Amino acid sequence: MTVTANGTLQPTHKVDIGSELSGTVARVLVDVNDRVRKGQLLVELDTDKLRDQGARSDATLLAAQARVRQAEATLADARGQWQRLQEVSRLSGGKVPSQTEMASAEAVRARAEADLANAKAGVADAAAARSLDQTNLRKASIRSPVDGIVLSRSVEPGNAVAASLQAVTLFTLAEDLLQLKLNVNVDEADVGRVSDGQKASFTVGAYPNRDYPAVVTRVAFGSTIKDNVVTYVAELKVSNDDLTLRPGMTATAVITSSEREGVLLVPNAALRYSPEAAQAAASGSTGIVSRLMPRPTSGTTRRAGVRAAAARQIWVLQNGQPQAVLVTPGASDGRMTEVTSDHLQPGMAVIVDQSGAGAAK
Repeated sequence: MTVTANGTLQPTHKVDIGSELSGTVARVLVDVNDRVRKGQLLVELDTDKLRDQGARSDATLLAAQARVRQAEATLADARGQWQRLQEVSRLSGGKVPSQTEMASAEAVRARAEADLANAKAGVADAAAARSLDQTNLRKASIRSPVDGIVLSRSVEPGNAVAASLQAVTLFTLAEDLLQLKLNVNVDEADVGRVSDGQKASFTVGAYPNRDYPAVVTRVAFGSTIKDNVVTYVAELKVSNDDLTLRPGMTATAVITSSEREGVLLVPNAALRYSPEAAQAAASGSTGIVSRLMPRPTSGTTRRAGVRAAAARQIWVLQNGQPQAVLVTPGASDGRMTEVTSDHLQPGMAVIVDQSGAGAAK
């Protein structure tokens, strides 16, 4: 039993590369079909503006560090003054200086400590801004995040790149073309017969006489509805060792949902065929139709264990005479059906049709 479905080949791992920064493209170093390594430079944006911003952040950081040193000196002076006043007060028994002078000196010391903390915070802010500018400068050089091959390129030197909520794709990389996946749309009537691990084969238009093997790896629970037709995406694992398959190729896959070996098969027409027995008996005809009436032979005896709902009747020719046999149908591939019966043997003639002249076929 097989399920046929159509779909397209895709890389197992595909990476879309964009830019986090806005700017003008200065250089493009790779092209379609080029193999790239992880960390390899692909595109470089113009960095003049970024370098100027980096120089400004360096200067800002130096100024913030100078303010820290100035605040440290002011704090040291304020602490020295406050300590001298405390010593004078101790030696004079608290007579001098006055409480107002002591409070003023303590306030000066506290302001100096706050100024130092503020200056240190300014250094941290300037260092963060400098780090951000350095990060942006590094991101102006767009590098490959994986080993792979370039599938598409949509950027040229001189192009303006605008970073937005949805980054523009500059390159599309396939991590490995030796392993592909085939996404096929399985009809809702057939999805119950498709499961992980089943074997399949498929063909593509470029090589119509070649069957490629595949294995079902996943069947999606989410459905796709198009033109009121419900389908489910099944993913098939494909080996592409000779690189004859390319991403985007349309493929027709045949998934083997079940397989039987060493069983008896009859054409589906044999299960549908039934002579007009009642009419022949009423007319008393002695032709072939009357001879097709079921006869009380061993072939019509119901086999033990066969339920009435499961049993079907087919007609066979034995010694030139038609005989009715009860069978239990099994799997079907649309043309042939598996049957089981104690009274069937390979090679027996099965009636599938009756000509207009009354002869059985």
